[in-house]
Amino acid sequence: MIKDPFKALVVEADGAGNFTRAIKHRSLAELPAGEVLVRVLWSSLNYKDALSATGVRGITRHYPHTPGIDAAGVVAASTAPGIAEGDEVIVTSYDLGMDTPGGFGQYIRVPGAWVVPLPEGLSLKESMILGTAGLTAGLSVAALANGVTPAQGEILVSGASGGVGSLTVAILARLGYAAVAVTGKPEAATTLESLGATRIISREEALEDGARPLARPRWAGMVDTVGGELLVSGIKATHPFGVVSCCGMVASTDLHLTIFPFILRGITLAGIDSQGCPMERRRRVWRHLATDWRPAGLDGLATVVGLEGLDPYMDTILGGGVTGRVVVDLGA
Repeated sequence: MIKDPFKALVVEADGAGNFTRAIKHRSLAELPAGEVLVRVLWSSLNYKDALSATGVRGITRHYPHTPGIDAAGVVAASTAPGIAEGDEVIVTSYDLGMDTPGGFGQYIRVPGAWVVPLPEGLSLKESMILGTAGLTAGLSVAALANGVTPAQGEILVSGASGGVGSLTVAILARLGYAAVAVTGKPEAATTLESLGATRIISREEALEDGARPLARPRWAGMVDTVGGELLVSGIKATHPFGVVSCCGMVASTDLHLTIFPFILRGITLAGIDSQGCPMERRRRVWRHLATDWRPAGLDGLATVVGLEGLDPYMDTILGGGVTGRVVVDLGA
């Protein structure tokens, strides 16, 4: 049964440039055109959602707006081939939650090309504990595994207490890699150890030898989620023919280093774009996440809130205060 109106978190701008957030009722008629109407049962909070919710125009240009780059639920209506009413599906990335109303509303309407069938082995809730963070972690590990085996040495994971970092640690551990977790949060150590981190080090330890054009080789590879000095230091300290994947820029968008690591050690730098990832690759990673790459202890990573309890976490995640994943229950 389709509900109309439905509840959604709505961000609005006033004439003075101030932004406010509130739970409101929206109509299905306010949703954009699209082939698939999804009743959203679960979503999750990402850094990009918080930016949209605070009025960052580089993320969302038009307000009022409903953020939420992740959504999982049941198809309420569809004209897309191969997608039927009642199907359980995942929608992440593309323009969802940016300028297309997102998963912080009980309904979304999207193109059929954005929809991924829920893989066997995952519940809708579990798919949102993973969400864009899990997809990004999976793509990062796939890039790393293309050139580095577990036998070659330790893998450095920066920003390990965040969503992408913690899931990366868990996937690497599942695949037999020795994951060295970098975090500035000592209180996250127990969680990271439970996910399979073999060692936990501080930012200062990871930045050792960071001023040199090349550092002593320490890592077989790296998954970087923050950018900036940690990424630069990790590249310089990667073993010959290692792989470094990079998906974040919260620390910096700049990359200050020479070309020595690339032409003297043959290191590969792999950029990760989960937003525009081709559908075939996207589905393949989701299948892995549901089976052989499935992180252990998924439920332990999740803080579950209702739509009404989401607001305080917006500022927390922008300040780096969220460990693990904040998952939003819209079906309650």
